[in-house]
Amino acid sequence: MSGEHPAVRLVDGYARGDTDLAADDVWALEAHLEACRICRDRLSASVTAQTPAVTALVGTVWSGLEPQLAGTAPAPPRRRRSAWLSGWLTPVMVPWLAMVVTVTLLALLLDLAGTGSGAVPPVLLLAPVLPVLGVAASWSRGLDPAYELTAAAPRAGLYLVLRRTASVLAVVVPALLPVGWATGVMAAQWLLPSLALTSATLALGGVVGVTRAAVALVAVWAGAVVAPTLAASRPAPALQTGGLPVWALVLALGTAVVLARRSAYSVLDAHR
Repeated sequence: MSGEHPAVRLVDGYARGDTDLAADDVWALEAHLEACRICRDRLSASVTAQTPAVTALVGTVWSGLEPQLAGTAPAPPRRRRSAWLSGWLTPVMVPWLAMVVTVTLLALLLDLAGTGSGAVPPVLLLAPVLPVLGVAASWSRGLDPAYELTAAAPRAGLYLVLRRTASVLAVVVPALLPVGWATGVMAAQWLLPSLALTSATLALGGVVGVTRAAVALVAVWAGAVVAPTLAASRPAPALQTGGLPVWALVLALGTAVVLARRSAYSVLDAHR
């Protein structure tokens, strides 16, 4: 890639299907082609000139489809807003995010009613795992019927995972901020564990799948933090301010692993 448009050599090699092109160059070219009509025309011309067999095959297929497509009513254009949202959210995320907001409000009501676990507000126990479950819902093979198309898209992989993770955090964090303030919980006590567990989910998800990683971490959180807190009616060490440096270290390590293994999110196994 050079300048505003990719080099002619890269476009021609992509048109021929050269196998010696760097994966990063191919990814960058495909992402550029999504938004650049000039380069799509260049690619079309290159395919016509260098791979006549492909051009002939496309022409044959089109000649068979054209009569059928002529009798089909065109789909109504999508609104720009819905098109923008579809790049960040999946349909299954919408009810899940509504559930997150509901659970957050219920946690606030429980705390205000004095039914929490002693000195530990319910929001402190729930907040760190809510983003984890949201990430699992947004990148789950079982919940996304178009997962194969998603994984094969030019901007699939880490780019899409981070966009969907950001969409989850954009809903969860603002919902939790006023709840934490109302219950007197310092923001760092729930925000840092939330971000750390989210990064750990993505890091472990590159190995065993995001859904499995989320389930495993939620189970660990319930057994190592929630259960001891409820049993002793006092915050577990992981919930106290002294544990914040450890959560910061987990966040840094998880982020480093995600960036180092960014290619792992381009395969279908990451949807497990």
